[in-house]
Amino acid sequence: MALTAEVATPAPPTLATEDGTKQLIDPKVIFVLGGPGSGKGTQCAKIVEKFGFVHLSAGDLLRAEINSGSANGTMIQNMIQEGKIVPSEVTVKLLQKAMAESGKDKFLIDGFPRNQENRAAFEAVTGIEPEFILFFDCPQEEMEVRLLGRNQGRSDDNIETIRKRFKVFVESSLPVVDHYDKKGKVRKVNAVKTKEEVFESIETLFQKFQHRSVMQHVNAA
Repeated sequence: MALTAEVATPAPPTLATEDGTKQLIDPKVIFVLGGPGSGKGTQCAKIVEKFGFVHLSAGDLLRAEINSGSANGTMIQNMIQEGKIVPSEVTVKLLQKAMAESGKDKFLIDGFPRNQENRAAFEAVTGIEPEFILFFDCPQEEMEVRLLGRNQGRSDDNIETIRKRFKVFVESSLPVVDHYDKKGKVRKVNAVKTKEEVFESIETLFQKFQHRSVMQHVNAA
């Protein structure tokens, strides 16, 4: 029986930008969008495991920056406490930094862009257009049932909070989906199906990235 040794994939090349941050050369970015309770998180974990993507959340990066105690984090925290919106460029810079420091070149960016301003800022700052948008299509009624199922015993106020989140998603994020749909870049997944069925439909979309990983291993050998 032949034995094969796993070959470490070399870190993707980067360029230094004018402000000193690193910029990946030819990264593959997929925006993951869907309403609250559509199952994005579960499926992102499966994609990471099977296809070697890095899963990034803009919200997580903002929270991590605040907790770091950096000057940038303090500025972000102050803006949030004052009820101000954190500028899109700040969030994009955090995403850009996380991408460059990951040592990988395939990224799932979860829950971002939240609006058209986010989208425009990402493309302007990074110069990257996504490979496609992975859109979890799920009716509001189904998402509501799922979210309420996670929070059994909570008051009716929670229902109102959930519905406000839906409203924000429809008004702010769906225009982003429409923008990329006109470019033929939206891959819509029926998120009402079982977790297994949803992932089966996703696997087909990601097969080409699995081939890319294999080629990187071959080239590194």
